[in-house]
Amino acid sequence: MSNADELLRIEGLRKTFPGVVALDGVDFDLRRGEVHVLLGENGAGKSTLIKMLSGAYTPDAGRILVGGAETRIQSAQDSERLGIATIYQEFNLVPDLTVAENIFLGRQPRRFGMIDRKRMEADAEVLLKRVGVSVSPRARVRELGIARLQMVEIAKALSLDARVLIMDEPTAVLTSEEVDKLFAIVRTLREDGVGIVFITHHLEEIAALGDRVTVIRDGRSVGQVPASTPEDELVRLMVGRSIEQQYPRERPDRGAPLLTVEGLTRDGVFHDVGFEVHAGEVVGIAGLVGAGRTEVVRAVFGADPYDRGSVKVSGSPVAKHDVNAAMTAGIGLIPEDRKGQGLVLDASVEENLGLVTLRSATRAGLVDLRAQREAAARIAGQLGVRMAGLGQHVRTLSGGNQQKVVIGKWLLADTKVLILDEPTRGIDVGAKVEIYQLVNELTAAGAAVLMISSDLPEVLGMSDRVLVMAQGRIAGELSADEATQDAVMALAVSTPTTPNTTTTTTTTTTGTEASRGH
Repeated sequence: MSNADELLRIEGLRKTFPGVVALDGVDFDLRRGEVHVLLGENGAGKSTLIKMLSGAYTPDAGRILVGGAETRIQSAQDSERLGIATIYQEFNLVPDLTVAENIFLGRQPRRFGMIDRKRMEADAEVLLKRVGVSVSPRARVRELGIARLQMVEIAKALSLDARVLIMDEPTAVLTSEEVDKLFAIVRTLREDGVGIVFITHHLEEIAALGDRVTVIRDGRSVGQVPASTPEDELVRLMVGRSIEQQYPRERPDRGAPLLTVEGLTRDGVFHDVGFEVHAGEVVGIAGLVGAGRTEVVRAVFGADPYDRGSVKVSGSPVAKHDVNAAMTAGIGLIPEDRKGQGLVLDASVEENLGLVTLRSATRAGLVDLRAQREAAARIAGQLGVRMAGLGQHVRTLSGGNQQKVVIGKWLLADTKVLILDEPTRGIDVGAKVEIYQLVNELTAAGAAVLMISSDLPEVLGMSDRVLVMAQGRIAGELSADEATQDAVMALAVSTPTTPNTTTTTTTTTTGTEASRGH
């Protein structure tokens, strides 16, 4: 590699926050026309690193070199001037402005002192064509779906003439088809000489797109390897240990039914759904987008109404459309959107852990804060939540640690039936295994777990039984031995012919894959 090919180099970068060493000597380099994957568990330091490259944080020590010259990046403007553009998981777009206005925000072309809207929209159209997205420059951003929003962000980066493009979990919320389109655009940018820093938790994407991989663990760069490196070795580098079994299953003997759902129906959404979940078992729910999985469990939890049917815990009926009644009965729900529905982001770890038990800890209108704090400290320690302290805002935790807090609040409530909706979405492989171990601990203590996941290997690996939904009905039930990807997908694409099919089915299909979305 010639020096002319090196776009970016980081040497010995260090960053500390009160009580936390976020980065402790990270080395990294990026070449022209390559995709360099940055890999690490949540909390490893990836976000801190990219925030220093985008000007949000200033390093305490170390050097950043751009084009061979040492530089200081103290603002977003500095980063843009150096040709570095960052696309975050949460897009930095203004919903009420047009696509063109967002692409050139703060840099609109002018004519006679006025914004030259015609030129701006024409320039935006050229950029949009370059990234292969069919959208009008005059469309309002709020009208666009996730995939198109991402393409607008890439077009915005290209408008800056970015030589370095940082993509933070760009595929986290895309379907398989949208991922393929994104990869095609990334490959085109690579051919054009753009250097791309690509952050992902999907290990299968690395070999498909990457050239090199730098692994960060506990704030340190621990290895740089080719993108063709086997996944097992990447996992070992990430977590510092080999994971002999991706989906650890340690189940006690199955106990009595804890959750019984009979004839659950919401007209036009799901129909005559019935199943049981016993103490000490995990029941998975699989299905394609729109099958009704999330809608059913939200109804079970009382968050959404239903028209007919019943929900019982340990044989006792639970009032419908009543979250408090469900919680009192011992049902807990970890929602698909942990940030929007499972956490109060601007509250502390301690406050979030105490949300479910707040009522029971209140006497004569006063909360027993000492007992709440002691309970929060105990459960945070038990779950291994990585934090500066109980007072740290949940917003600042990594995704895996946020999920532990969501689970922890239900553990404190002594939940009998825990519903997990996409429990490991956006979480790295090491944190996933920790979540799976928590599921094992729950079942060992006699709880019942109902799990929805669009990650089919996860459903198959963790479930004692798998219910497959299609078109708002249960299309079939498979035991752990019978549940294969082909058998599940055969049921998922079927048309249920009876009001509620619960007989075991082992039909196979020809390698259809589940959608990544939910």
